[in-house]
Amino acid sequence: MYDYDLLVVGSANADLVIGVERRPDAGETVLGSDLVVHPGGKGANQAVAAARLGARTALLARVGDDAHGRLLLDSQREAGVDTVGVVAGGAPTGVALITVDPSGDNSIVVSPGANGRLTPDDVRAAGSLFHAAKVVSTQLEIPLETVVEVARSLAPDSRLVLNPSPPRPLPGEVLAACDPLIVNEHEAKVILGEAARAGEEPEDWARLLLAKGPRSVVVTLGGEGALVASSDGVSRIPSVKVRAVDTTGAGDSFTAALAWRLGLGESLAEAAAYAARVGAVTVTREGAQVSFPTAEEVAAL
Repeated sequence: MYDYDLLVVGSANADLVIGVERRPDAGETVLGSDLVVHPGGKGANQAVAAARLGARTALLARVGDDAHGRLLLDSQREAGVDTVGVVAGGAPTGVALITVDPSGDNSIVVSPGANGRLTPDDVRAAGSLFHAAKVVSTQLEIPLETVVEVARSLAPDSRLVLNPSPPRPLPGEVLAACDPLIVNEHEAKVILGEAARAGEEPEDWARLLLAKGPRSVVVTLGGEGALVASSDGVSRIPSVKVRAVDTTGAGDSFTAALAWRLGLGESLAEAAAYAARVGAVTVTREGAQVSFPTAEEVAAL
């Protein structure tokens, strides 16, 4: 019935990565490693991660008509992503400036570029992609009004997965369409606002988020795993213990894997457990898209 297991609507960036011994304080300069350029962006990352696992995947995004845009298109096609929904031109390709410390933690500054020009009109023009997709995944590195249009464009039986990153308050219309809403601790607190003070544990945040309207919620907890929440209750998903080298892209691979497995008919807890394994493999490798595993590599973990 569906041509795609997953349609990803979101950002496509060139990741400019420098390794540092520590992140600089205000007004301070530190020396880093040689600059490395990787294809990235939350939307493009999710599409590659899903396709590499075996999902039939399409991407709706904007890139510049420039070298970074060509790099991103090449990486999508190499992974097997259908790029019929990628529009080129009108603005430079988005860029993410990333520093990674020896523990694998990263800090990121994003220049949206063409991502800021992905409009509701682009979503409406891609209606055939929405009707052909079992699951739709999106993030907040594109304009919020475009995300609203994504929620409005879902096919009757399809499912919306949203990772609200970078976080901001969300309209009720978008929250009501999420199944699930996937957040980390920081994102949960931003979306909850003052209500976050009513709970100190992730289980509390999940219940408070559910009360805002999503059909289900996933809270990622880094090395502590994740938890899933729905009308059926709240449960913990254990982590997979690995030595982290670089956490860049880990959240994107988790979200992509979870969205794909939900489309296969798994329960939220089953899909999250699989996604945790995908994220665990990802953090053992440097970079974003180059670190995403195949299904065979996940099975071997």
